Amino acid sequence: MSFRDIVGTLRNGETKTAELTLPSGASLEVDQRSIHWFNGGALMVVREKGRRRLLVVELEKSGVARRFSGEMTEVEPGVTACVGNLNHGNAVVVREFCEAARPRPLGLADSFGLGDRLGIAGPAHLRAMRGTGFKVVLAQQSIRELERTERTPDEVMDAATWAVLEEGWIEAWGADADHLKSPADVELMAAAGFTMFTVDPGDHVVDAADTMSIEELQEAASCLPWSDLEDTLGAVLRRFSRKVIRVGPDLELAASEEDVLRGWVKYGASLAHTAKMYRHIASTMGERPFEVEVSVDETASVTSPFEHWLVASELRRLGVEWVGLAPRFVGDFEKGIDYRGDLSIFRKEYLKHLAIAEDQGPYKISIHSGSDKFGVYRVIGEIGKGGVHVKTAGTSYLEALRTVAACEPTLFREILDFSRSLYEHERRTYHVSAELERVPAAADLQGSELRALFDDDDARQVLHVTFGRVLTDRDATGEYLFKDRLLAALDNHEKEHFENLVAHFRRHTAPFGAGGEAQ
Repeated sequence: MSFRDIVGTLRNGETKTAELTLPSGASLEVDQRSIHWFNGGALMVVREKGRRRLLVVELEKSGVARRFSGEMTEVEPGVTACVGNLNHGNAVVVREFCEAARPRPLGLADSFGLGDRLGIAGPAHLRAMRGTGFKVVLAQQSIRELERTERTPDEVMDAATWAVLEEGWIEAWGADADHLKSPADVELMAAAGFTMFTVDPGDHVVDAADTMSIEELQEAASCLPWSDLEDTLGAVLRRFSRKVIRVGPDLELAASEEDVLRGWVKYGASLAHTAKMYRHIASTMGERPFEVEVSVDETASVTSPFEHWLVASELRRLGVEWVGLAPRFVGDFEKGIDYRGDLSIFRKEYLKHLAIAEDQGPYKISIHSGSDKFGVYRVIGEIGKGGVHVKTAGTSYLEALRTVAACEPTLFREILDFSRSLYEHERRTYHVSAELERVPAAADLQGSELRALFDDDDARQVLHVTFGRVLTDRDATGEYLFKDRLLAALDNHEKEHFENLVAHFRRHTAPFGAGGEAQ
């Protein structure tokens, strides 16, 4: 059968997989779902000796294949093929030809953010989300994560592009420039094609407002950037104090002068910063579509319902538009483990936050540090109303380590001891409570005990917060201590790795009533 005929059987659905042989003798394994057809040809992710490559097939003389970098071959009369690497230049051209490979704003649809610190989990993330009803934010990385992994925004976007093409994903997917704190952050991520911008004004939130006296609050309030807020303290007090704010049919918020002062001192500067960031995003993006999320979750103090209403109503007054807001909820949202707190209290407060989101929006409630918060998922799933966005990141890295612990335990033992040695230093910028003495050294653990670490909260957090050093530290010769070996191990055991990821994220979506089968 000719090359053209084999391609035709794939196009017609007569076969799901095929082997294409080039004149050089190279054999390429093709999966039908990876093929994107365009006028006069197709492009697809294929396997050559297990290695992922890009194949562009030109069935008519359109010149498209020459837009890509790679080895050009006339495989038979009238059929030209280009076999190239999954590099940035080729990803840019793929996004030009393939609409499905370009991220888009997702609006108010329920969504799941899936951070991928290794840049290889995308296909499994898509398989896990297929059929669940959630929109997928596939490219998701914060500036902090980029710095710690030494990745670029382009690398994050390109990894998502290749995953989408390989899995034949045709639904809209998002790209989240996470936890942005400066205009420079915005410009960096916008240049790479991100479409969702999560503004993090946490540095401007005054946690101490919760314990200030009335006199201290009055003094601090007088020093807020009222010009940037397009308001005055006097006008604020007249507008809010000693009033009952009705939010929907079931919620009333009573605000004393002290409540108003405390809310403004706590969040006033962050409101001004968020408005500036929003305007910079809009200016930077120009005519390109985008959406904004506001995050006030990475603070020490809880966002009360009144404070949530204050933040939302004032951002609206300042002309900010957003699709999701992440409050700091009651209870503990520590990294890498389940929710710690009274779920009945969380439920009562979450319902209030939902009412405010409907009154001031509508917009989605965003659950940040959302990895492994199974108790919270059950509560939200039982409520069954309101939009939600769940943001995960480090849990995919832990599933990678789970795979290595099972398949290449010697390597994992090295990583475990290295992570233990760094934990006390690396924990300082994370909300975690793990105690190092409760995590045994590798020498003290048998094989099954290594795997059991991933069901232990302390071990999960020790491994979670040290990812940056594991992925970037080098030896005296400049070679990575672990990164190359870790990636090689996961490539050798890709089936097990992807199965672990799919099963893990189905645990995340199941409490919401999300279905679907892994594909």
